[in-house]
Amino acid sequence: MARTNPLQFIQQVRAEVAKVIWPTRREVLLTTVMVLIMAALTAVFFALVDLGIRSGLQGILSLFG
Repeated sequence: MARTNPLQFIQQVRAEVAKVIWPTRREVLLTTVMVLIMAALTAVFFALVDLGIRSGLQGILSLFG
């Protein structure tokens, strides 16, 4: 593996960082809100599934207990 001197390395890193397309503030805000909404919906879904399973098991166990 060829070794790169530190100056060349820094120049290469700066060239690569210049190619990055950074998101706008609005894009970051929009994606953050979407992630929070999806996390909340997922939490509600799993809470309802948990409630359904718990109710079903309690019903089954009450028949035998």
